[in-house]
Amino acid sequence: MKDFVVPSREESMARLMRGYQRVAGFARDMDYSVADRLEERAVDAADTPFILFEEQSISFAEMNRRANRVAHAAQAAGLRKGDVVALLMLNRPEFVMIWLGLSKIGVVTALLNTSATGDILAHALRQVDARGLIVGSELAETVARMSADSLPALVFEQSETGADRSEQGWRDLDADMAAVSDANPPRSARAGVVMADPLYLIFTSGTTGLPKAARMSHMRFLNAGEMMTGLMEFGAGDVFYCVLPLYHGAGGMVVPSVALATGRPFVLRRKFSRSGFWQDVRRHRITATYYIGEIVRYLMASPPSPEDRDHCLRVMTGAGLKPDVWTAFAERFGVETIIEGLGSTEANYGITNVDGRPGSVGRLPYPKATNIRILKWDVASGEHVRDANGAYVEAGPHEVGELVAEVLDGTGVGGFFEGYTSAEATEAKLLRNLFREGDRWFRSGDLVRFDEDDYFFFVDRVGDTYRWKSENVSTAEVETVLSGFPGPSIVNVYGVAVPGTEGRAGMVALTYPEGKAFAPEAFYAFAAERLASYAMPLFVRLSDTADMTTTFKLRKVDLQREGYDPGQVKGDPLYVADPQARTYVPLTPDALARLDIPPFAGASPHAR
Repeated sequence: MKDFVVPSREESMARLMRGYQRVAGFARDMDYSVADRLEERAVDAADTPFILFEEQSISFAEMNRRANRVAHAAQAAGLRKGDVVALLMLNRPEFVMIWLGLSKIGVVTALLNTSATGDILAHALRQVDARGLIVGSELAETVARMSADSLPALVFEQSETGADRSEQGWRDLDADMAAVSDANPPRSARAGVVMADPLYLIFTSGTTGLPKAARMSHMRFLNAGEMMTGLMEFGAGDVFYCVLPLYHGAGGMVVPSVALATGRPFVLRRKFSRSGFWQDVRRHRITATYYIGEIVRYLMASPPSPEDRDHCLRVMTGAGLKPDVWTAFAERFGVETIIEGLGSTEANYGITNVDGRPGSVGRLPYPKATNIRILKWDVASGEHVRDANGAYVEAGPHEVGELVAEVLDGTGVGGFFEGYTSAEATEAKLLRNLFREGDRWFRSGDLVRFDEDDYFFFVDRVGDTYRWKSENVSTAEVETVLSGFPGPSIVNVYGVAVPGTEGRAGMVALTYPEGKAFAPEAFYAFAAERLASYAMPLFVRLSDTADMTTTFKLRKVDLQREGYDPGQVKGDPLYVADPQARTYVPLTPDALARLDIPPFAGASPHAR
């Protein structure tokens, strides 16, 4: 790969403007929605495939007709504008069909994480005050095991198999759709819906299954597609590829939004497959895909092949790609453009690397003209740096700081923070009166640094949250759950770097009182039943004493630094999770090799 040459700020800005100019006319109070966009594509791209899925090819016109049936069926069941309907379904075209259809009558869809079960699922339904639930037949048993009083009054099943659960009081969505018209419902059914109104709700990563529901507006959805269309220079002949969950912001928003913006198809897969990835790319002549760092790492782990460059994939966009993997992937597979970015489901900002600088999340050519600022961070204390007057201090080049973004009023696209269904959760994300009386700033929770050219680089997550498998994991939430396991007196959870992987893996230090001992199989079973898979600690450390501050806060910095290195843990026994055996086994070189986990390499707790 050629050495990177820093372009002028004007050149970087011109590349960014390819996206910005496409959304310049958007306004929060505009009488326009995603339903309107679909109906436009159903006319001007009627016969063009919208979704290619396995052996199916669903055109824009056909998807519009199916969405219309969803809308009419929902109305017939008594649903109206402003109602919330939860959706629990694995990746397939019906997922998109359902929220598109509900949007035609102003109903908001809550996209449920497909790993949610039991009390976790019930909590999610309560949090969004769902009037209805639509469940795919593949996940129907998850819902069937729940108590009737934890479910909404309306439960629909959408089946791939023709299953019938009418005896449970559930409605058959397919039968309801077959009984109604496929014509566009009158626009009056969504009268009053403007671009700033919620299209759907996306749940942020919840390690114990108690995530927050973030509002995602019609404007945010449409903005994502238009921006990425411009940045990727997406047009005639292009085909997007989606291997990420549709309930997530990346797969569920960016990919279908680009398709709707351009009238071009996207290929949908039930889940990522390393062996099937390049087969799909060649079969469908895919030109663009959305990635997370782990996907690229998995592709790099496949054996080299003479066919590595036999494809038409020209652009990839996503997050979490480490510099060494970035360069090696581009050289091996010959992908021309990689667009890394930094943001989050609910963020009111975005940074995008349109210059192709490996390792950077993007450049702000004129940072003071944006709503983004970097507040200097004290890694040792885990707090923002203040000056003698108690004011926040902005970070300079190469200094670590938390990215914050000002919440802007008005009707424009920029700086719009839509918040959560919980007012308390919304307020918790804000800093007020930061630089002037009355200002409001969104806390990203991301530690970053930037250089003299204003290229930004992700460092880590603030405080006690780390990322693993592209999900945020709260150590406090995991500690709360694991503290319910009988035996240990202190439970201290933190993230540790694993060479060659994105983010940090979970590790827990357990301190047992005299007479109590670690029960690895029971501990594994307890954690697996109560935590999301990505929140399960990969490593366990047994410590005689816990390191605490004078205010009885558990220290994590030294534990993170020592990681799972037997030579640094002061003789503390170490264990590693063995998912196949469903237990924790003593951590030895042989165990790590068998589980395909590299030895600990040592790293600063705030180095990516």
